[in-house]
Amino acid sequence: MSATVLFVPGLRDHVEDHWQTHAARAFPGSVTVEPLTEDRLSRAARVAALDAALQAIKGEVVIAAHSAGCLMVAHWALAPSRAIKAALLATPADVEHPLPPGYPSHDNLSANGWLPIPRAPLPFPALVVASRNDPLAGFERVEGLARDWGADLHDAGDVGHLNPPAGYGPWPGGHDLIEQMLR
Repeated sequence: MSATVLFVPGLRDHVEDHWQTHAARAFPGSVTVEPLTEDRLSRAARVAALDAALQAIKGEVVIAAHSAGCLMVAHWALAPSRAIKAALLATPADVEHPLPPGYPSHDNLSANGWLPIPRAPLPFPALVVASRNDPLAGFERVEGLARDWGADLHDAGDVGHLNPPAGYGPWPGGHDLIEQMLR
């Protein structure tokens, strides 16, 4: 039996022209963590939603997370409730520093449990994708997260935040990385 891909969006949840949305369509049987209708900024509520999605999946799971979704995975991994085959953690947001306008404030993120970012090694193989020009996290910060999480680092070059404003839409490289993790 093949593993199920679980997509973990960031704080903006489902975005129609996002690489995760395109990839979810390309992987039959994949699951996406459902957006919250209440407590949308609550880290605890988001981690609980991630855990519920994981518990509903039978068999092996490969996680494909983006932005704050990577942080949700790191928080969940502090007390994992099941085994994970592997995780792709694409362009994690650095919420320990103020984010650009249009994103939640540092104070709101702190009040909702996002700080500090967990630095414990992940209990499963992981690949962190870092961008050289991500407005939500410097390359060196993401490189440090990968090291702390015991994850491999993939330098994706100048890909912004790997979201529609950065031109992604489909991300063929991400599809390939997920395929590798499924093997």
